[in-house]
Amino acid sequence: MGYNFLPYDQDQLYLLPPSINEWVPEESLPRFVDEVVETLDMNGRLQDFYERYRADGWGRAAYHPKMMVKVLIFAYCHGITSSRRIARGLENDVGLRYLSANQQPDFRTIADFRKDNLDAIQGLHIEVLELCREAGLMKMGRVALDGRKVAGNAALARNRTREALEAEVEKILAEAERVDAEEDALYGEENRGDELPEELRSSQGRLQRLQQAMQRLEETEDEAQQAQEQKIAEREKEEARTGKKKRGRKPRAPEEMVNPEARANTTDPDSRIMKTRMGYVQGYNCQAVVDCQSQVIVAQAVTQDENDCKQLEPMLDECEEQAGERPEKLSADAGYWSEENARLEDNRTELFIATKKDWKQRKALAEQGPPRGRIPRNATARDKMERKLLTKQGRDVYRQRGSTVEPVFGQMSNRGLNRFVMRGREKVGMEWSLWSTTHNILKLWRSGYAPVTAGW
Repeated sequence: MGYNFLPYDQDQLYLLPPSINEWVPEESLPRFVDEVVETLDMNGRLQDFYERYRADGWGRAAYHPKMMVKVLIFAYCHGITSSRRIARGLENDVGLRYLSANQQPDFRTIADFRKDNLDAIQGLHIEVLELCREAGLMKMGRVALDGRKVAGNAALARNRTREALEAEVEKILAEAERVDAEEDALYGEENRGDELPEELRSSQGRLQRLQQAMQRLEETEDEAQQAQEQKIAEREKEEARTGKKKRGRKPRAPEEMVNPEARANTTDPDSRIMKTRMGYVQGYNCQAVVDCQSQVIVAQAVTQDENDCKQLEPMLDECEEQAGERPEKLSADAGYWSEENARLEDNRTELFIATKKDWKQRKALAEQGPPRGRIPRNATARDKMERKLLTKQGRDVYRQRGSTVEPVFGQMSNRGLNRFVMRGREKVGMEWSLWSTTHNILKLWRSGYAPVTAGW
């Protein structure tokens, strides 16, 4: 007797299903993405994507924006961000072929659509949040705030000081002047001649990036000098009011605040050097406010600040803008602690911010008992916050933070988020928004929510 295998013949002829709909299971992610986008379009929530197209029917036919949105969302759900990889998927992936109705826009069309619809794509986050609210996944009771440093499409080695940038600019300009002189000798000053050689044409883009990097350094220097001038003015005002000189070292002059070793990146001048647990990356600080019950991202933003301390107030504002309301309780790690941030607490949002590093905070919660007695009259803002975190409610709220926002970042890493593919803060902001939107769509899909779509 021979082996008992199923028949295997690659030359076997098959009668394939006449419709690609039959290739995609009813409860699958492609079906859900299709229903979500159709629901948004039916309710007029995709109108921003139509603004770039002529409404009179003239001109060359374009791919339907609704189809392009479905393709982008499904691709990012699977961590496919490269326009070339998406284009290949439109040939080989059944889910993408179903969503595109077997149309196959090339990678340039996909890249241009993403680049030309930055605001509209970011707007999808708010629209999907409304679906999360309908599904009962967004309560805005307890939320957790945290930031994640993500590498940009730039290398650390491309950072330059002002001196190095000026030398490189001079080199490019000198090369351009030399080529101009040679062309004048060949063609005369009035004749154009042929186009510039390829090596110099590429230099024009590099020159522009170098100038942007220099501008970034100048802006940073101006900000530092203005801050120092304000600091000196406040000190002088205080001394004039009290009639006494303040103790301590006198602030340095504004011009002394210029750091000759300050650097800017020539590939992506908007990116910054960020410190992470794994070392340094050239990238951005991505912020997220996450619902503690459902792990839905209720607010998101991208910042260039290397630390999180100044992000609490902006992210509370983002909650109002994106989710439509402030959360009842917000927890955050020690990176967000400052007495100024503690004063942001009001009758709308109660804050639970660690005052120590995370492992120290967890140790304190485990070892110390609940506080007893009244709060001392001379208690500082830090004392009050530490006392609150040791209460039964404070322990419960802060412990929930660790199982909320950090797993969300882990889920994004598992989907492939380790580097952005676009450059510039605006484009990276769109990408982070799309990653957050697709995270919420996956939560919706797994919850069993069914969008109400006409004709379904």
